[in-house]
Amino acid sequence: MLVFVSGAGGFIGRATIQELLNHGHEVLGLARSDASADTIAKLGAQVHRGDLEDLESLKSGAKKADGVIHLAFVHDFSDYLRATKVDQAAIEAMSDAMAGTGKPLVIASGTMLAVKGQLATEDAEPERGTPFSSRQESADLVARLSKEKGIRGSIVRLPPTVHGKEDKGLIPRFIDAAREVGSVTIVGDGSNRWPAVHRLDAAALLRLALEKGTPGAHYHAVAEQGVPMKDIANVVGKNLQVPVESKATEEAMKTLGFLALVFAADNPTSSEKTQAELGWNPSAGGQPELLADLEANYFS
Repeated sequence: MLVFVSGAGGFIGRATIQELLNHGHEVLGLARSDASADTIAKLGAQVHRGDLEDLESLKSGAKKADGVIHLAFVHDFSDYLRATKVDQAAIEAMSDAMAGTGKPLVIASGTMLAVKGQLATEDAEPERGTPFSSRQESADLVARLSKEKGIRGSIVRLPPTVHGKEDKGLIPRFIDAAREVGSVTIVGDGSNRWPAVHRLDAAALLRLALEKGTPGAHYHAVAEQGVPMKDIANVVGKNLQVPVESKATEEAMKTLGFLALVFAADNPTSSEKTQAELGWNPSAGGQPELLADLEANYFS
């Protein structure tokens, strides 16, 4: 099928393009800049110019395609509510173009929206009323539009670290903060856990959700259920040759800002149902687990 991919030039988007092409699909990649267009074309995909706020461009891309994988998001944490509203408008626009077709629409969400401190399953009711829970409204929207507009919408929750070479996400920001202040900051004793997945395994799940996903379903792109933050911090400290320091949340925010709240989150997450339903096996690809990947690829 021809798949319209938003965020196609990004860290996960590039892996998703390759995954789709390797499995016989064609890709139409959304590009908001010349650099992104060049990246998408070099990977072997078609280029579709536009951005998340160009709703007519999104509609035309979705209308041309046999399915959509929506990865793009405005990562402006200073105005997160606006970012989620832009996301929902984009989803509405693409759904309008696909109405009545039964075509698949897969959107990316996050495991951090799940209830903290206990093993989160795909069916767990997400937390509401938190600073970042407004993004769950996008998932709610997809589930509703699947019924109302006759599309096959599903949600893939990505963990806080989707790791691999060229990562520009939260772990690199954690490392950069340690370089800046000369120490690695953990909140409390660092026993809080983060789920993790390699970006190639995440791309494989996005493809499977596109091909086989159930309308309204949540899937978890989780290879490791929970890596203790203190273990991540110890790898960073060893490679930077700086100490690991435990701080209270308020003190940690002086150096990490709002990220202190993210790095303090306890978010163990299961993907047992996802693996059983879609036949996804993240260990089959032989990709490194998080700590090994950090050692090999994050400090050169």
